[in-house]
Amino acid sequence: MYDAALFDLDGVLYLEEHGIPHAAEAVAAARTAGMRVAYVTNNASRHPAVVATRLTGLGIPATPQEVVTSAQAAGRLLAAHVPAGSPVLVLGAQALVDEVAAAGLVPVRRLAEAADGHVAAVVQGLSPDTSQQDLVEAAVALRAGAEWVVGNTDLTLPSRRGPLPGNGAFVEVLRLVTGLEPRVAGKPDPTLHRESVERVGARRPLVVGDRLDTDVLGAARGGADSLLVLTGVTDRAALLQAPVGSRPSFLSSDLRGLSQPHPAVEVEGDTARCRQAVARWADGRVTVQGQGDDALRAEAALWWACVDAGRPLTAAGS
Repeated sequence: MYDAALFDLDGVLYLEEHGIPHAAEAVAAARTAGMRVAYVTNNASRHPAVVATRLTGLGIPATPQEVVTSAQAAGRLLAAHVPAGSPVLVLGAQALVDEVAAAGLVPVRRLAEAADGHVAAVVQGLSPDTSQQDLVEAAVALRAGAEWVVGNTDLTLPSRRGPLPGNGAFVEVLRLVTGLEPRVAGKPDPTLHRESVERVGARRPLVVGDRLDTDVLGAARGGADSLLVLTGVTDRAALLQAPVGSRPSFLSSDLRGLSQPHPAVEVEGDTARCRQAVARWADGRVTVQGQGDDALRAEAALWWACVDAGRPLTAAGS
């Protein structure tokens, strides 16, 4: 049915330095089924070769060509809006610096490094070393008229300690300071999705991710179906609150759902059924009989139907 699987990384295949259970087996099963594979990440801090080595070490064989990063997409976006040879102020890791150079532009870290103290663009990606001085340099450049491209706007990054500040948190600082809006290279905007589809030659890809606001929304904007797994950022409460356009085509607690049947959910009136699992709405509350993914699928489908119909509901986490 699908000819390619476009896997997100953080929160889907690994969490920090640890592989997520069932991820390696799921990717192997996808390949065995004949699906082409791409590893697609909004994280601009790592070179594709580094990502491929990391995945391979976790039992998920990967080549650099199969890794598509927001740093690569940002380089492509910059090249489309900035003349070749222009200086670009980089807020990000060395991987982003290298992609800017590969796009035919001149990366600088400070405005003083540019010939006249001005840059044509500012590009921003995740880096653990982003500092207040980096943000100062970027704010000055943006107010002077530089183009602004960001790898992604994810506010958080999943970790074993819970969500941590992501690149989007630093993007928000510059938004507030300058009043400007950036061009976004990563998910959910279409540049990274298009690059991923082109890379594997997909006609009917399936996007596999853990975030509603990037993976699922990005798939929808790209005309693709999505599988949401609950091993990263999105939890049950966030899932139930998903707005129209950010609701996954398929839902699974982990990546075993990639190779398992996804039974249809039948919603009729105040009831939703997914095989033996049943969700019912009454007096503003949704109650569920059953366990596992089928119960979650029934609950989510009924919750969304109630929201769309304007029925009152108690908090999703209750």
